[in-house]
Amino acid sequence: MAVRRPNPYRVKLHHSYSVPELAACCDVHKNTVRHWQRQGLQPIDKGRPLLFHGGTVRAFLIERNAGRKRPCLPGTLYCLRCREARRPALDMVDYVPLKADSGDLRALCENCEAPMHRRARKADLAKIMPGLAVRFTNALPRLSGRPDASLNCDEEGKG
Repeated sequence: MAVRRPNPYRVKLHHSYSVPELAACCDVHKNTVRHWQRQGLQPIDKGRPLLFHGGTVRAFLIERNAGRKRPCLPGTLYCLRCREARRPALDMVDYVPLKADSGDLRALCENCEAPMHRRARKADLAKIMPGLAVRFTNALPRLSGRPDASLNCDEEGKG
């Protein structure tokens, strides 16, 4: 399955790419490359086969991907349903530690009451969520942890 956003750094700067080569490099369909051309990706010349310079392709993809970023301001989390950065409902946020120094911030959207998530370092919580009540919760138990071996084992009996 193809990635949602092609990685611009897979494109070599000083190479020329035909449409099938560029599609294979970015792991997209050939029609996607032709769609990029209609959106403004410039070929080297108008001759056939169409060739694209790697530096031009990389600059185009970086500019295209930059427009999709939605940085969250302090005190907000990204709501997937509203597709905007929103304040948490009742100004309450839960911090669920995943590692010793980082974890997830979880809250409900104030508009649509959908769950929102944001990764955060524990040291940066005061800077990321100023004036909000941050409640520290315990992480869910891991399924990969194994209890001690069963005592009903007859390993010695084999032999």
